[in-house]
Amino acid sequence: MLVFAGAMMVATGPPGAAAAADRPDGGGLPAVDIHGFVSQGAIKSTHYNYLVNSDRGSFDFTEMGLNFTTQPTDKLRLGFQLFARRLGTTGNFSAKADWFYFDYRWRDWLGFRGGRVKLPFGLYNEINDVDAARTPILLPQSIYPLSSRDFLLAQSGGELYGYVRMGNAGALEYRLYGGAVEVDIPAQAGSPLQITAVETPYVVGGRLLWETPVEGLRVGGSAQWLRLDLNVTAAMMPFTYQIPASLWVSSVEYAAHDLLLAAEYGRWRSSAESSNDKLSPSMGNVTSERFYVLAGYRFARWFEASAYYSLLVKDADHPDGVAANQHDWALTFRFDINAHWLVKLEEHYMHNAAALDPALNGVVPADLYKLDQDWLVFLLKTTAYF
Repeated sequence: MLVFAGAMMVATGPPGAAAAADRPDGGGLPAVDIHGFVSQGAIKSTHYNYLVNSDRGSFDFTEMGLNFTTQPTDKLRLGFQLFARRLGTTGNFSAKADWFYFDYRWRDWLGFRGGRVKLPFGLYNEINDVDAARTPILLPQSIYPLSSRDFLLAQSGGELYGYVRMGNAGALEYRLYGGAVEVDIPAQAGSPLQITAVETPYVVGGRLLWETPVEGLRVGGSAQWLRLDLNVTAAMMPFTYQIPASLWVSSVEYAAHDLLLAAEYGRWRSSAESSNDKLSPSMGNVTSERFYVLAGYRFARWFEASAYYSLLVKDADHPDGVAANQHDWALTFRFDINAHWLVKLEEHYMHNAAALDPALNGVVPADLYKLDQDWLVFLLKTTAYF
């Protein structure tokens, strides 16, 4: 099957996928599974800086991780991952606990996780940091923006989950979670507003997936509610922003044999309430629209290809213009050199500039409309893993 599975965190699907760890005679310690990866990428764009200083070409696209999982009993599983990255000026190779959890599966239909648990949002959020588990270098950025990885990847709290078989009707997988998200202060070079602190008082959400009776076909939906609290300084004056947000996405995937077809559509709604309306006024509700359709095929054990079209509309009420939307046509070739090393080549044709970072491109947000409509992004990435 085309690679879009195999994330290094325990799956939530049907029981039996992960067997209990073997224990030596005499009740010794359970076995520990150890996995790791190192990725190095390069990005070059034709006009603008995309994610990094890519206009001149950049190798500031590095990821590395080391994770450990163990299963002391047939119902209890433990795991954690250390992760470090550099994406432009973000990360700077600072190692941190990317995720960690204890997982108690009481019954097939009811289990509990606690710790820093990956967010079940959309089809592929949980493999956003596992390059070997997917074909594209960049997942469709309208739904899985790499710039928002910190607060979309995992949450610190708890989660209920289960897998319910329904006979000839297939099966349902559900996940419900609540907690908080840790967000690093983003790079802000050249921005008139300087963020000095970020907090997320809460995040709650869930995902429901239906495995239909058709082999390889699943459909579902995800929803999330959260709030960001920002401490900001502008013109030497401090103030705060409260940004409540709600996100939802509907998903469909067909994955059978060597073919993968997927599509997702979502709307993300947010507002911003300022403590200083004179210096930086509050903003009303803004709803962004997000969509992609993807197709992939595994031609040989060592070669896969995928293509997708992704659309981001920043404000669904004002969808037109260079700064209002971004169309992304992507093509990826993946070469598995051996069982522990892969190389990927990827090209993006971009139309419009809604996803560009104004500060990274030396413009204010109001001037994004002045940018050229059409540009290209080229990526090369290699990953070694075990």
